[in-house]
Amino acid sequence: MKLTIALSVLLLTLFSGCSTSALIATNKVLPPVYVENNATHEVKREIKISLFRLNNYTDTPRAGMRAANIIEGILLAKEYKLSNHFFKKTPSLKKARKISKKDGSKYFMYGGVSEWRYKTGIDGEPAVSLQLSLYKTKNGKLVWSATGADSNWGNSSIGTTAQKLIIDMMEEN
Repeated sequence: MKLTIALSVLLLTLFSGCSTSALIATNKVLPPVYVENNATHEVKREIKISLFRLNNYTDTPRAGMRAANIIEGILLAKEYKLSNHFFKKTPSLKKARKISKKDGSKYFMYGGVSEWRYKTGIDGEPAVSLQLSLYKTKNGKLVWSATGADSNWGNSSIGTTAQKLIIDMMEEN
């Protein structure tokens, strides 16, 4: 009996260490699309966000574009209106704001990818690390920001790991 318990604890410890996640976000949340009008009715707001390719600080080609594509899908599912700027070179923060003004976007999202790879070793676990910031186009003020990192089991993909991380980043608060 003691051997079974000891073995169970050992296996649980080993397997729980294979998937890790870290997340830090501002106290604020993303601006809500639906706001409560009264106790029984919500009003849908038209919130348009200019989304730029994330700066790629990795050795993986087009990691910033790949991450931005996943972010696009998640924001569309949350019913935000988007203006997509993936295929342009990532502009400076100042230029991104100017482009967003021209688009008529109320906000713009900017960020970077620090890790986008499969770890070396037997399992080849996916590892992703991202930083996202949402700025108000009108004055360039930071509205929301989150930084997160995640790794997963060897049978998971980078895409599913990144998608889970981004959802967690956006729903943290």
